[in-house]
Amino acid sequence: MTDTQLDELLKKVPSGFESVFPKKEYDARFTKVQEQMSKRGFDLLLLSGAENIFYLSGQQTPGYYTFQCLCVPMKGDPFHVIRGLETMNARANTYLKDIVGYDDGDNPAAALARALKERGYAGKRVAVDQNAWFYTVNLHNRLVQEFGQLLDGSGIVEELRRVKSAAELEQIEKASIANDAGMQAGIDAFKEGATENDVAAAIMSASIAAGGEYVGMEPFVTTGPRSGIPHTTWRRRTIRKGDVSVLETSACYNRYHAARFQTLFVGKVPDPAHDMYRVCEEGLAAALEKMKPGNLCADPHNACQAVIDRAGYTAGFRKRSGYSVGISFAPDWGEGHILSLYRGVDVELQPGMVFHVPITLREYAQWAVAVSETVLITKTGNRTLSKLPRQLIRL
Repeated sequence: MTDTQLDELLKKVPSGFESVFPKKEYDARFTKVQEQMSKRGFDLLLLSGAENIFYLSGQQTPGYYTFQCLCVPMKGDPFHVIRGLETMNARANTYLKDIVGYDDGDNPAAALARALKERGYAGKRVAVDQNAWFYTVNLHNRLVQEFGQLLDGSGIVEELRRVKSAAELEQIEKASIANDAGMQAGIDAFKEGATENDVAAAIMSASIAAGGEYVGMEPFVTTGPRSGIPHTTWRRRTIRKGDVSVLETSACYNRYHAARFQTLFVGKVPDPAHDMYRVCEEGLAAALEKMKPGNLCADPHNACQAVIDRAGYTAGFRKRSGYSVGISFAPDWGEGHILSLYRGVDVELQPGMVFHVPITLREYAQWAVAVSETVLITKTGNRTLSKLPRQLIRL
């Protein structure tokens, strides 16, 4: 297909008719990025991460596994280089006027280099976000070979994504509603004799029926001894008496996520599990107390860690206390690479930041207990988004 033929086909798709936000929302975001580019002296910023591309343009597709690049100039309109099959998708989801489709037989880096040269960027100060999932070493080397030296433009968009706009918060609220529906369905399906697959199917069906989309990561449904191994999930095991089990679910609405943990005891479980769950609740309460504007991201973690240390469970808690949530594509539902609640993180909490705060303790390879909330930082403190009661469930 020639460029002219592609242009004619694109004209048949209304620009931005499936966009999540109005054009003015994206324009404001582009302006903020350009301000940061000006400070660093960049003429052009290349972005290939699906989350950053979505944040700035609205482009979303399950086909993000193929290389795409949103090119943000210091002056003028952005342009998008993407697999030819995805160009109509980009037309529908964005207000971009300049969409360049490359053929499946093309090398994506060579196609990008060609588009940059055609637009006069040879010899200019061009920076690239080097932290994107699918920006491989081979792609980088080929792009440098075809185009020339590139500067490091990593982190510019991520810093802007920390604080959510009112429009973004609306999506996260809706994701939380869908996640509550999924979690409640999982709880309802959880019983002795059911399988982990039964519970996982109930969670996913209910969250989708409540308006959710495909998530950045599957729910974690893990029972009995398997729950004592981090990041195990459903694998056909039958739920039995004496099981200590956890569900960790997330739902997505317009690519924005919210998440939650739930612990379930089936019959009589080991006494230490009860105490560990109590400590998790106290740790979460201590973290929430510190989650307010002006405090540092380290403060909630340090408060939670102090509770766990006093109880003697330090060895079972070897992780951060929370991570930013918002825009995500697989393989993750969080924005932990943007911001975490952890020791040494001296970023101030601000209204509009949103975190999933999962407090977990494990007797490794025996059981896990956990409690969590998705938490919005407000002007005066914080607000948890889930409407489900925060309690241990005993069956």
